[in-house]
Amino acid sequence: MSTPPLRKDAAQNRHRIVEVARRYVDDGKPLQLNDVARTASIGVATVYRHFPTPEALLETVALPAVEKLVQRAEQALTEPDPWTALRDFLAAAIEAMLTDPAVPPVFAAATNSLEHTGDLKRGLVTTFAELLARAHAAGVIDPSVTEADMTPLMCGIAYAANVHNTYGPSERAANGLRYLTLLLTGLRRS
Repeated sequence: MSTPPLRKDAAQNRHRIVEVARRYVDDGKPLQLNDVARTASIGVATVYRHFPTPEALLETVALPAVEKLVQRAEQALTEPDPWTALRDFLAAAIEAMLTDPAVPPVFAAATNSLEHTGDLKRGLVTTFAELLARAHAAGVIDPSVTEADMTPLMCGIAYAANVHNTYGPSERAANGLRYLTLLLTGLRRS
């Protein structure tokens, strides 16, 4: 069941709310709906009508990056070389985690506020499992490496790349990709 399109003024308000929330997230400010309403010069009730919780708003802010990662995952599935496919997907995941501050908390959340977010995250998990299984079947990655191993390793890479918080997103992403390369070199089977 699809939702009817928003009226023009409602769509503009929603866009303005997301725009202000994006700035809050990028600036590292807490995402409080009342503060977003004040900054956006929009009534608090209007903000709550569009986004009943800060988590729903955060997921909406992260949505473009998560959707882009899903596209990258789908591209990786078309790559004939299992090692390249796995490497490229993990690189895209690290890049998303380090260049968009809305992404890590959305992926870390135990529950999702928006059904679409849950669908996207489940799709990524399924795709990653398939990419890892292909790499195992091809014998290009240590067979003892599991999906459960990769989550903390990827989080560790993101943490390590963020240690130097004076770096901008592109420098953090470059460090993260370098750390990922080091990790994958250790996991790869020749």
